Amino acid sequence: MLETLHWLGHDAFRIDGPPVVYLDPYRLAGELPPADLVLITHDHFDHLSAEDVAKVRVPRTIVAGPPEVAARLGGVEVLHAGDERTLAGVSVRAVPAYNTNKKFHPKKSGKVGFVLTVGGVTYYHAGDTDLIPEMEGLRPDVALLPVSGTYVMTAAEAAEAARRIAPRTVVPMHWGTIVGSEADARELARLLDGSGIAVVIKPKE
Repeated sequence: MLETLHWLGHDAFRIDGPPVVYLDPYRLAGELPPADLVLITHDHFDHLSAEDVAKVRVPRTIVAGPPEVAARLGGVEVLHAGDERTLAGVSVRAVPAYNTNKKFHPKKSGKVGFVLTVGGVTYYHAGDTDLIPEMEGLRPDVALLPVSGTYVMTAAEAAEAARRIAPRTVVPMHWGTIVGSEADARELARLLDGSGIAVVIKPKE
């Protein structure tokens, strides 16, 4: 199920469907397949990188994100939290992403995460968020959850989020760049040991 999921560092992932989907591309390196779809959760520099989008954007590429992304990057399909759309053959739903006890990602700014289905697998990319009520019962196959604290959930909060989301597998993200370390990812794995939820720490590509 995770063979086509590639962690590119921080919150950046590529899913090789087909179609090829990038999520929050940032500091991309090496030879990369062109994107059919690019999903961007919000406008912070480590998620919205015009330079990195340009590395994988070709004429067929659809780029989508919330209004604050469209305000800074041209040719963006706007997705508000709650919107559902089929883009490049991918079923995409934008869901809220925000801080509850920090000031970095206020709910009113409209930042999002995404629930998307590629190749019969449903993924939840949480974006930069704390544990929020909207996560309850999402039930994707794979949840990509931040674990570093500071700007997002801690590993302990991510473990509680995972129990509420009820995925089959969690992949930790938001570590190893800017804030967080592999220890945070391993702490999430420790906290979910025996829960029935698998934790897979993907190598950075």
